[in-house]
Amino acid sequence: MNILVFVKQVPDTETRIQIQNGAVDTASVKWVANPYDEFAIEEALRIRERLGAGKVTVLSLGPDRVKEAIKYGLSLGADEGVQVKGEGVALDDPLSVATVLAAAATKAGFDLILAGKQAVDMDHAQTGVMLAELLDVPHVSVVVGLELDPAAKTGSAKREVEGGAETVTFDLPAMITTQKGLNEPRYASLKGIMAVKKKTIAEWTLADLGVDPASVAPAAARLRTLEASPPPPRPAGKLLEGEPAEIAKELVRLLREEAKVI
Repeated sequence: MNILVFVKQVPDTETRIQIQNGAVDTASVKWVANPYDEFAIEEALRIRERLGAGKVTVLSLGPDRVKEAIKYGLSLGADEGVQVKGEGVALDDPLSVATVLAAAATKAGFDLILAGKQAVDMDHAQTGVMLAELLDVPHVSVVVGLELDPAAKTGSAKREVEGGAETVTFDLPAMITTQKGLNEPRYASLKGIMAVKKKTIAEWTLADLGVDPASVAPAAARLRTLEASPPPPRPAGKLLEGEPAEIAKELVRLLREEAKVI
């Protein structure tokens, strides 16, 4: 089974984001693999291990720094890594990204595509759905359980829904977007980390994929970020002093008259 895992590189959730001239200053950002994509990598590796055969390819779209996210996937046990050069691509636009990734998936060939349900930077949760539509394959989102029957080319997925879960069946090839709870991602071993040094990460351009640069350029983006700004500073809190009964009385007054929440 040929499994593709799409991984996005995002700012570490502990990074303090700085805004400069209406845009995020990326100079001081620590970049990591998108946490939801880690579940996708782990599931791909488990599928290969259960089948005893297959290939797992980790692919990322973006500048050269995304190779670190690819190397992370390789250190866990992925077989191959591919960087799709992101110069000139509207990386904030889900449809532009999905268009490029669809072309990359077609070039690579696949039986299954796995990716996180969303990226923790922009939180669009749209790229996976659009990718499946462009490839004309079934898509199941927020998956927390997955079973495959490669011989019959079918699968079954348990997915989260409002107030519970549902189980759906689908035909392969398919696009699956993963949710927390699907598995517990493994840690890279020293052997895996050292093995990355022997692996070559392929580099594909838009020309290699047959994608018209103008169709995925910022000027053609359906979604644009006009400006970024930090949230307004929080007002200073109030410290209430005195006897417990007096504090409780004053707290209720403040909640009713100033906060107007009761």
